[in-house]
Amino acid sequence: MLPQPVLIIGTYDKNGKPNAMNAAWGGQWDAKEIMIAMGAHATTENLNDCPDFTVAFATKQTMVAADFVGIVSAKNDTDKIAKTGWKCEKAENVNAPVFTDFPMTLECRIKEKIDESEEGYYIVAEIVNILVDENYLAEDGKPDMEKMELIVFDPIHHGYIELGKTIGKAFSDGKALK
Repeated sequence: MLPQPVLIIGTYDKNGKPNAMNAAWGGQWDAKEIMIAMGAHATTENLNDCPDFTVAFATKQTMVAADFVGIVSAKNDTDKIAKTGWKCEKAENVNAPVFTDFPMTLECRIKEKIDESEEGYYIVAEIVNILVDENYLAEDGKPDMEKMELIVFDPIHHGYIELGKTIGKAFSDGKALK
């Protein structure tokens, strides 16, 4: 599926240490839920201990560190998060870290695990809260995707692509053909 979001999943390990991983196989499941395909990762183990996590959306500015947390496991590098340079706070509504370098973060809680096996599982999670840095709000007070400089993953060429400008109005422009 093209394009794929670059999602940074934030969890705490059993000792309360923040961890993050890069996940591209996910998206909105429902108006208040998301779905993410999880492999066998340190993050998956953390989610087995606590169903709470955060999802940040990678940007042009966070791309290098976002890629790093996707290729380096906390199982192999205990200093992983420090190397990203990301600032971290505890989420207000879930037991998970918020990496404040990202313009928008979802606070989430697992509702259901699907097809659980040794290789991982799919999670369906409730979006408990949405955090948006006020610098990334549009004039109407809602998140402005253009200001965020979000990136997507290109699974064909293994690259990251920055999203561009708005070119139309959904649920509106097509009415011209009625």
